[in-house]
Amino acid sequence: MEVGLNLFSIRNHIQTEEAFLNVALKLKDAGYDYLQFSGSPLTADAIKRVVDQSGMPVYLTHMPMDRIVNDTNKLMEEHDLFGCKNIGLGMMPIESILDEDKLKETVELLNNSAYVMQKNGFKFFYHHHHYEFMKHGKQTVFDYIINNAPNLNFTLDTYWLQYGGVEICDFIKRVSGRIDCVHLKDYKIAFKPNDENPIRAIPEFAPIGDGVLDFNKIIKQFKESGAKYYFIEQDNASVLSDGLDQVIKSVKYVKENF
Repeated sequence: MEVGLNLFSIRNHIQTEEAFLNVALKLKDAGYDYLQFSGSPLTADAIKRVVDQSGMPVYLTHMPMDRIVNDTNKLMEEHDLFGCKNIGLGMMPIESILDEDKLKETVELLNNSAYVMQKNGFKFFYHHHHYEFMKHGKQTVFDYIINNAPNLNFTLDTYWLQYGGVEICDFIKRVSGRIDCVHLKDYKIAFKPNDENPIRAIPEFAPIGDGVLDFNKIIKQFKESGAKYYFIEQDNASVLSDGLDQVIKSVKYVKENF
């Protein structure tokens, strides 16, 4: 099974072109096949040079919403430069999730930009968190997006699906055909005591295989529902002293088991 890494996981390692190239080569040696570019200010020219020198293609990005909505054509030109046809948004502004009127306005803007991308051979992917499972009336924010933005695709994230309280495989089925790009992210129950509670349990990011998610079922359902690119992600790896080792541990687990 081919698998990529969302570079946001180790964003501290890709802040310069030289650092990005070095880490891309390390990830390739570790077993990664491709990348998602996110979490770095590097230009399209720099990304292209790293892609060409490392042999590690970029198949998805996360870009600022302002550029997605107001600079769509230039954004597509830049993505063409480094051979990427999938443009993503990490999340919409939180006020657009909390305010129903702003939600409708934002979703319309994103759907229009996604339509322009689609006409030009690109696809737009919206990456969710758990916020999108809050409700306005009887429907969730995610319900509204699914039903009112037919041009949007979704980067489903296994951790946030779990955190959002849905049955993961059922939700994957619901958006079948709109999930070329997905995030494999494990969900771990960690104990972090504080002054008020010495046995406080909280959800935590973890290398794939170290958490509670059943990736045998999840990956099988992703494949059946049309997923093409599987990006490992561990949001907190960038602040860990062994963050690069942790994302390498994840790819080894996936390669050995799938």
